[in-house]
Amino acid sequence: MRPLFFLSRLVLGLWLALAVLAPAPGFAQGEDQSQPLDYAAWDKLATTAEAELGSDAISDERLDELRATIVDWRARLTVAQSTNASRIATVREQINALGPTPAGDATEAPEIAQKRKELGQQLSLLQAPGLAAEEAYRRADGLIREIDGKARGRHADQLLQLWPSPVNPANWPDAAIGITDTTLRLWGEMSSGWTDSRARAQFWNSLPLILLLLAVAVATTLFGRPWIEAFADRLRIGKTEARRRIFGLLASLGQIIVPSIGMVALSVALIRTGFMGKIAGQVALSLPVLGGIIFFAFWVAARVFPRVDVDQAILPLQRGERREGRILSALMGVVLSLEVLRRLTMDGQNYGDAVTSVASFPMLVGGGILLWRMGRILRLSREQGEQNSYGAKLLGLLGRALKLIAVVGPGLAVFGYVTASAALVYPAIMSLGLLALLIILQRLLADIWAVIYPAADSEAENERLVPVLLGFALALVSVPLFALIWGSRVADLSEIWTRFSEGFQLGDTRVSPSDFLLFAVIFVIGYLITRLFQGALRNSILPRTRMDRGGQNALVSGTGYVGIFLAALIAINATGIDLSGLAIVASALSVGIGFGLQNIVQNFVSGIILMIERPVSEGDWIEVGTTQGIVKTISVRSTRIQTFDRNVVVVPNADLVSQRVTNWTRFGLAGRLIVPVAVAWGEDSRRVEMILREIAEAQPMVILNPAPIIVLQGFTGGVQNFEIRVILRDVNFQGTVRSDINHMIAQRFIAERIRMPSTSAEITLGNADELGAALRGGAGDQTTDPKLATDPGLGR
Repeated sequence: MRPLFFLSRLVLGLWLALAVLAPAPGFAQGEDQSQPLDYAAWDKLATTAEAELGSDAISDERLDELRATIVDWRARLTVAQSTNASRIATVREQINALGPTPAGDATEAPEIAQKRKELGQQLSLLQAPGLAAEEAYRRADGLIREIDGKARGRHADQLLQLWPSPVNPANWPDAAIGITDTTLRLWGEMSSGWTDSRARAQFWNSLPLILLLLAVAVATTLFGRPWIEAFADRLRIGKTEARRRIFGLLASLGQIIVPSIGMVALSVALIRTGFMGKIAGQVALSLPVLGGIIFFAFWVAARVFPRVDVDQAILPLQRGERREGRILSALMGVVLSLEVLRRLTMDGQNYGDAVTSVASFPMLVGGGILLWRMGRILRLSREQGEQNSYGAKLLGLLGRALKLIAVVGPGLAVFGYVTASAALVYPAIMSLGLLALLIILQRLLADIWAVIYPAADSEAENERLVPVLLGFALALVSVPLFALIWGSRVADLSEIWTRFSEGFQLGDTRVSPSDFLLFAVIFVIGYLITRLFQGALRNSILPRTRMDRGGQNALVSGTGYVGIFLAALIAINATGIDLSGLAIVASALSVGIGFGLQNIVQNFVSGIILMIERPVSEGDWIEVGTTQGIVKTISVRSTRIQTFDRNVVVVPNADLVSQRVTNWTRFGLAGRLIVPVAVAWGEDSRRVEMILREIAEAQPMVILNPAPIIVLQGFTGGVQNFEIRVILRDVNFQGTVRSDINHMIAQRFIAERIRMPSTSAEITLGNADELGAALRGGAGDQTTDPKLATDPGLGR
């Protein structure tokens, strides 16, 4: 069975990730890459590797050794492919300067033909080293792929290896013998050390140091946790909420560091006794790692399932459920430590498969039970939280996955697939620990950001963009660690990084991540220069000119578009990206873009026309269609208008170009106001005109030159229709002026007893006397209506 030391992967995970992200081995070498390559040595190595790969007897260690050597050669060959690159480019430019070769029966000048021939020969000689390096690179790359395929095949065979079933009672006696033998060996190693006089002398000489180390181990392991909790409580006094969380987390790290120091002291004390044999010595040396797993599990349990501070808990759980979560997390660390301890003490003893299968089964079953219970906890947290949120759905999926692994993992072990079972149960436990660590780190970064840039409230603090982006970056960085936990080799990850570093082919140009980085840097610099120049135009240069505000905004916006375009063009040219290969794709897409984006293009062109002609500027009061309001912003696609109801209406720029637009304030704030007035038939029109003129001239917003005009428009249904036409100093106040004029008309007409018709029935009673006589004549002795007799308005 392939030894899967999950603990070492977790402890060394960060170091491995840095190794993956490091440059390729060839680039890390200190040798002089300018020296010519020994292709004879490479050919000999490649031939030997091909012969060994053809045999199934090659060991895993030899595969790793061959791969490391070939990877180094491949890195050197990658560099060699660019040999004479600058000179080759120069010669090609010289050849292009000679023009195309004459076609057909056309002849070329002898000196030109001779020069073309010489340059062609020179180009062939310059390209020879690069072509040889490229051929060797292809061979090295193929060998690496073959080695990786062979290693993955062996790993798959190991996972599918069928072992004796651990639940078969026939295998139990052998397992009991193996476990007993391991125990006796440990005891024998220690007891034999006591019988050795030299070991006893070393023990008595080191006894004071041993006792001191044991005291340190007991103090830090048993009493370190209460001391750290008290220290953390003191750090939280008198600080803001974010600062309390930060200092509390930093202080809680002592719950891992301090007891681990005690385990180191215990390990040194055991080794100093001189009684440790081979197996016991391995166990003593591994005590800090074994203890570190358990202490880390306890620390994660306390952070994810806290006893107090329910508001700071990662999962919305009740007190009893959080207590169960702490117990489950701690026991997961114990299970991992026991499995590592079993491998240290038993894997090197050459026991039969039955012994290893039965001895591994209790940890696999215990891990499965813990995963099932933890999956139940996660499901409960989703039910008690916001069930429709994205995080709750992820918790639900994770809970189902844990329950599935909890059943499938031990089930595989029951049928004899112990390796496959271990490859499911232990990585699942370690993934939970790494996931919890990522969440804790993301919260720490969010608190640090909150301290640097405080938010208005806690809700906004949790929804800020930068902490979310930092959490996303943490998730990306953790992907190699998750891959290592689930069985990936470091070589596999380094190969992925190598492929990524090589880039991809775009036309005749190979684009690598460094090209993207260079493009981003140059574009950002150009973008910043553009913004600085726009700021200088807007704040320093244009305000000193006679250009109006709309023209200034148009010029600033146009400068921004031109600057961004130039920045992108310069960045593309600097990175050497040849976009000619995209010409066919662009031409094919142009038709679809023309039909699908024609409205956007139309609005864009209309926006440019608006910025050049400037019929509408920001701050103008315009009317387009049924929309009327103040122009707030003009962009290349649309214009935002704030109506008098304080609503913002987004109008496409094409409407402002193609439709009729009324600009009330384009050339000034002055504008005309027309107030219609209806007066009953029979009133003195000249008298009404005089009163209305007095009312208009009394308004402070009305301009007296030109003077207000009172117009008698005509007669409709027994009504005299007047209009008050005035010019206002600021047309934005027309609503207020109209209201004031109507109030004054109502007051003056009542005072002057001028009738204003309100209904059609009242208008037809203008000749009330004749109508009353007619009614009396037709009604006999009927009396006159008191309203008609007493109301002076109806009697006139």
